[in-house]
Amino acid sequence: MIVAAALVMWEALRSCAPQPALVAGYSIGELAAWGVAGALTPFETVRLAQTRAELMDQSLATHPGQALLAVTGPHPSRTAALVAACGFHAAIATGEDSCIIGGLQSSASEATALLAAAGARVTALPVEIASHTPLMACAQAPFADALRAASLHDAQTPVLSGISAARLERREQAIEHLPRQLCETIVWDECMDACAEAGITVALELGPGAALSRMMQARHPGIACRSVADFRSLDGVRAWLRRHCE
Repeated sequence: MIVAAALVMWEALRSCAPQPALVAGYSIGELAAWGVAGALTPFETVRLAQTRAELMDQSLATHPGQALLAVTGPHPSRTAALVAACGFHAAIATGEDSCIIGGLQSSASEATALLAAAGARVTALPVEIASHTPLMACAQAPFADALRAASLHDAQTPVLSGISAARLERREQAIEHLPRQLCETIVWDECMDACAEAGITVALELGPGAALSRMMQARHPGIACRSVADFRSLDGVRAWLRRHCE
């Protein structure tokens, strides 16, 4: 599980890492970010991740046959406009010419044809849930209720909102933004820009894989950015942090 992996890695590194100036998380990673920021215990964070997944599965039962498509070429706003008529929505904006869109599988061919005619490159993703689109709307209120019932506190470190790139710290903000991101577009491009605008000079990706660190490096090469997946041992991660943060 992505959330558990990120939290375990942070627990292993926190004693030797400086206090983060910002924490951000991509999609489900935003919930993990609130855990890293001290607003939730690791147990509560993982439990909420499970609840979130169950609610999304229920949304899939309400709207079966969902799909996500990765699109490269047009600006995300242009992509969203092109596919709106066939029921697809912008799910995640990742760059000036790249995004992920979501909708019903039955309309995926139509959306792909419209985008291809506009010169876009389209790739179907191996995902069956169109997260961050209105198809997840029925999960929003129950997940807000789950957050209210959890032992959720104000964050010790600001967390970037995935849907606005705003800096959040208060419990009430988490309860508002985390459920909304289930069915609203994630502006990951703006989150990366917010890190640069805040003066961030070093960034470490905690979860499995290195896709986010590669995106950050490409968009903001002035930020020293690596993923824990780049290293063969925790000692290597610690050495890199000492070299860039001391």
